[in-house]
Amino acid sequence: MKVFQGALCNRAKIGLLLLMVTLAGCNTLKKVDDDQLLLTNNTIYTDDEKVNESDLKSLIVQKPNSSVLGYPLRLNLYNLAKEDSDSSFQNWLHRKEKREKRLNRLLSKKQVNRLKESFVVKGASDFLKRIGEPPVVVDTSLAQKSVDRLKAYFNSKGYFNNKGRYEIVEGRRKKRAAVDYKIALGMPYMIDTVLKNIVSPELDSIYNISSSKSFVKKGEQFDLGNFNLERERLTTLFRNSGVYNFQESSINYDILRDTVAASDDKLMEVQLNIQKPRSSDAADSLSNFYRVHRFEKINIYSDYLIGGSRDSLNSLEYNNYTIYFNDKLKYKPKALVDAIFFQKDSVYRDLDRIRSYRQITNLNTFKYPNIELIPDTTNARLISNIYLAPRPKYSVNFSFDVTHSNIQQIGTAFGATVVTRNVFGGAETLNVSARGSIGLLSDASLSDETFTSELGGDINITFPRIWLPFNTERIIPFYMLPQSRFLVGTNFQRNIGLDRQTFNTILSYNWSPNLSLKNELELLDIEFVRNVNPDNFFNVYQNTFSNLDGIADDFEDNPDFAGFYDENVDPNLDEDDELDLIISEGANSFIDAILTPGFQVSQDTLAAVRSIQERRQRLTENNLIFASNFTITKNSKDDINDLDFYQFSAKLESAGNVLSLMANVVPYNENDNDQLLVFGVPFSQYLKTEFDFIRHWQVGDASVLAFRSFSGIAIPYGNSDNIPFVRSYFAGGSNDNRAWNAYELGPGSTSNLNDFNEANLKIALNFEYRFPIAGDVKGALFADAGNIWNVFDNEDNPDAIFTGFESLGDLALGTGFGLRYDFSYFIFRLDVGFKTYNPAEEISRRWFRDYNFRNAVFNIGINYPF
Repeated sequence: MKVFQGALCNRAKIGLLLLMVTLAGCNTLKKVDDDQLLLTNNTIYTDDEKVNESDLKSLIVQKPNSSVLGYPLRLNLYNLAKEDSDSSFQNWLHRKEKREKRLNRLLSKKQVNRLKESFVVKGASDFLKRIGEPPVVVDTSLAQKSVDRLKAYFNSKGYFNNKGRYEIVEGRRKKRAAVDYKIALGMPYMIDTVLKNIVSPELDSIYNISSSKSFVKKGEQFDLGNFNLERERLTTLFRNSGVYNFQESSINYDILRDTVAASDDKLMEVQLNIQKPRSSDAADSLSNFYRVHRFEKINIYSDYLIGGSRDSLNSLEYNNYTIYFNDKLKYKPKALVDAIFFQKDSVYRDLDRIRSYRQITNLNTFKYPNIELIPDTTNARLISNIYLAPRPKYSVNFSFDVTHSNIQQIGTAFGATVVTRNVFGGAETLNVSARGSIGLLSDASLSDETFTSELGGDINITFPRIWLPFNTERIIPFYMLPQSRFLVGTNFQRNIGLDRQTFNTILSYNWSPNLSLKNELELLDIEFVRNVNPDNFFNVYQNTFSNLDGIADDFEDNPDFAGFYDENVDPNLDEDDELDLIISEGANSFIDAILTPGFQVSQDTLAAVRSIQERRQRLTENNLIFASNFTITKNSKDDINDLDFYQFSAKLESAGNVLSLMANVVPYNENDNDQLLVFGVPFSQYLKTEFDFIRHWQVGDASVLAFRSFSGIAIPYGNSDNIPFVRSYFAGGSNDNRAWNAYELGPGSTSNLNDFNEANLKIALNFEYRFPIAGDVKGALFADAGNIWNVFDNEDNPDAIFTGFESLGDLALGTGFGLRYDFSYFIFRLDVGFKTYNPAEEISRRWFRDYNFRNAVFNIGINYPF
């Protein structure tokens, strides 16, 4: 809580300071002396040609002050700070003769002295200096250092005779200057011949087999980067070919010519040297050379304790592995052996060691393992000791969240999970979870009660292998970290929507062919949704009720309909005021009366009431979803600090086909709509596919351009003419189009058609520029485009249906800005979105009609939206 309070305090301070900067029009040159020049720009030229490569710019030692959209915010914040706050305070204190005496009587002398350390006097200046930046003034020594760096860089690219200098270019505005760095490259050196000097015969043989893959090749320009890549390649090659102790430092290159003397001949010979191990013993001739090692023995210690004695351990042999344990072996031998990729008599590979680390960690049963290699130099054999320290058998996790939504003003959610490891002795993990929540309804008309509640639980068991009746190891080997998951869960909601009860079962498999690729197959995804309180429909979907009530206004004088309206009429109402239908008895009876065969009503009214009835029936009926899906995800992100990466995800889902095929064997009942029923519920049948692409580009040191595109479509067929609400798409919200609230946008060019608008086709495009402001405060400018539509279903409103490329004119555009506060372990986010292009308006009123703070949408979120 203190962290949040401190962060809010900091944000308030920064907001005040930003206002001060804007109002005061801070002088950028305030702390630049008369004999100094403020650095405004760096430009690099090679052979009089301007270059903008980020690698080169990073070599410049002195860079201009950072800016936010061209404004030097941090510099001006620094300029607001007082250089000597103590002296300023003393001058103010003694400026008037009796000021100090009056303050001493009012506050006491001790408190007056403490004013010097207060935030207003000293703390504000310290804070401004901490988040701000001092002016960057041109420093010739740093400029020359940058020239030397640039020359060294081009030396590494083969331009050994390059020359460099810098020029200070004073700007038109006073006390400002830019620095131009000019490098004359000359002709590059080319590799003529690659020689080799490899003292180990075994390494020489391995090298010859893979020499065609070398990064250092005849006829190419000298590039030190390629030599470094080749050293890394060879180190990886040798360590994956049995040379477990190979050191990269054993590799070096000699350039066999003088590159200092000027010459028209730019060809060079290079020699690859692979020397003996540094630790080789001159007295032992066998240790003078790197050798290929094979495994003699592999020992697994399943109950390892640091400092514990090994003499009292029991052991057993299993498939050429020796497993040591205390008293009784708690794990199935196969589960342990499957996680180890070393094999007796096989050649050592670093890749197998890394895969063993990953798979042991993937078991979720042991702490990070320790793998020890003991060499026998005489016979080039290895003994491997693998020490496994068990994690606790049981653990308990608790969670607590505060939530807010368009239904709940405020809510609290809590949960607990009991984790049991190694349930059946095969490193299985069992999670038993319980969760609940309680919240305050945002609108009392939604229910007779004030509070909402939710209670649910899951039983989830994970197997560290593909759990199928046949062997899949050849297709999905263990180094791909295979997992099987079986989940059974239920959830009960009360006074949220229609008081929904959900029962779900999932059998899924996931595996990772490599570090950047992950596959997931949900073989069974069964979900049963039961709406306990369907009579609450018109309370929840008030826009739908308003449309129906508007139609009913034309039938108030019909005596047969008198019982449909609220008789508790306010006597002060004018005679022209309309009566309201009773929820829900009156509304339901009115629909039944209008749809009674033979009732005289216009075709438009009949179509509108039938549409409302179909929607009510769809959203209140129970759903049975029996689906399977496959998802592939590729992520090029190296680590959490990687700001330049892409992520792609594709998903294909099919529902209802198995149940439809079974209908040929086991006859099902049917309802009035000719839908097949399973346990009295029509099952859903559809095909769904999604594509999600995210791309981040790093701009400068800490700024990022982020882009996301999403498209998804779900097509009903067979036993369904629409998509279940829980599997449909919606638009708007803090992670989508931020100029609209969740479920508010679309479908198509409709406006507030329903309280919770959803459809079966979605397109979303998001673009965001993220930049640092001051300290842990960051900013963003964003543009979100997208919408949802109906297609290939039973929707008959032409404004909500996607008909072709012309429907792309219904793509809504929201733009805005955001502030983020970085807590290191998560990001607190506030975004303000403005409706820039609203397809629900008339064509002439779509652009910038609601572009103001009164109609802005404020979104609060945790972490970035994409």
